[in-house]
Amino acid sequence: MQELHIVGGGMAGCEAAWQAANLGVKVVIHEMRPKTGTFAHQTEYLAEMVCSNSFRSDDDEQNAVGLLHWEMRAAGGLIMQMADRHALPAGGALAVDRDAFAQAVTEMLLQHRNITLSRDEIRTLPDSGCWIIATGPLTSDALGQAIAAQTGREALAFFDAIAPIVYFDSIDMSRAWFQSRYDKGETEEERKAYLNCPMTRDQYEAFIDALLAAEKTEFHEGETAGYFDGCLPIEVMAERGRETLRHGPMKPVGLTNPHAPDDKPYAVVQLRRDNALGTLYNIVGFQTKMKYGAQTTVLKMIPGLEGASFARLGGIHRNTFLNSPTLLDDQMRLRSMPHLRFAGQITGVEGYVESAAMGLLAGRLAAAELKGLASLPPPRETAMGALVHHITGGAEAKTFQPMNVNFGLFPPIDAKGGRRGRRDRYRAYTDRAKAAFEAWLCAEGRDAA
Repeated sequence: MQELHIVGGGMAGCEAAWQAANLGVKVVIHEMRPKTGTFAHQTEYLAEMVCSNSFRSDDDEQNAVGLLHWEMRAAGGLIMQMADRHALPAGGALAVDRDAFAQAVTEMLLQHRNITLSRDEIRTLPDSGCWIIATGPLTSDALGQAIAAQTGREALAFFDAIAPIVYFDSIDMSRAWFQSRYDKGETEEERKAYLNCPMTRDQYEAFIDALLAAEKTEFHEGETAGYFDGCLPIEVMAERGRETLRHGPMKPVGLTNPHAPDDKPYAVVQLRRDNALGTLYNIVGFQTKMKYGAQTTVLKMIPGLEGASFARLGGIHRNTFLNSPTLLDDQMRLRSMPHLRFAGQITGVEGYVESAAMGLLAGRLAAAELKGLASLPPPRETAMGALVHHITGGAEAKTFQPMNVNFGLFPPIDAKGGRRGRRDRYRAYTDRAKAAFEAWLCAEGRDAA
């Protein structure tokens, strides 16, 4: 049996390798770090999280990304296994200790008898074999140029930003407090999963003024990509209206300041634990393109962060992705070179979970092909199936943009003569998806047998 070669050791590449190896296929992961680094990565671990440390909602009954978590767990996904093992309190979200998580993923892959790791940079598209390209938003220039040359068109692109991380012991806890919005969570630890910094109206207005005036990273000539709406820099949100942040990541709802319980904050900045030790906290939703000097000045205007020390400041990078509806078939293969599959964020999905899910699917499809088995993607009624259908033909190619999983990608639910409430409708989506996904897994298992 041929080996499966996977280019890229991010979420998608790691999950693809795990799935294929567990199906009996020999896998080689090609990861260029640390020999060839990127501005965003800090370690040599596979599956390093370079932006948020959150996999978002873990609610598999009312949320599409939570449903995707469920499907990946049902399929024996490595990323979900390690995320669960290294989870941190985050209310209803699944957040992890990023270094412990990445180290665990790396160790699991290196210990697998069917997996080999090669620390080399793949600079061209291979002309034979079985390959998965899962290089993510930071595809190397050489490989990016090779992909563009083969597809006959430039990859689309958008700009993505990274949020700052603060040392906990530098936060003034006489001004900040622990509380999840609406005290959400089943345990005391979960109900206090977020650290809150309140602002008065005057403080908020001064913060917005400073944010708008701060020196920003300028793009190079010819860079015309837009932003992904799910990951907008805070200064871009502020430019869209002075109240935008107060109705977004700085909304003051569901919180009571124990230092001044009778005073309702005008805005609140939230921080979430970034590691198991509780020594690092990331500023939630505060992706930024401010230059480093400006960042420290502006962020220290937040009450409680006046003396903050930063483990990492924010940054911005160009995030490339394919126009997948025109380039990929329903097996995630490049139509012009069908021995190449693409997976992860480069296909036009957005988010850690979505990227890993497309890696999971690509790994299983590639393994089935190498073993001479017929295999189809999950049905569209599932979260994974809805997402892969969207990127491989369901989306309008002319307006294709990165997409998080959401119930709008699913076939509509029959209301059966009456209008469903939102909670009932979402529960109907998830019930239907779970049944369809389990049936797909069973059918796939029979094929493998």
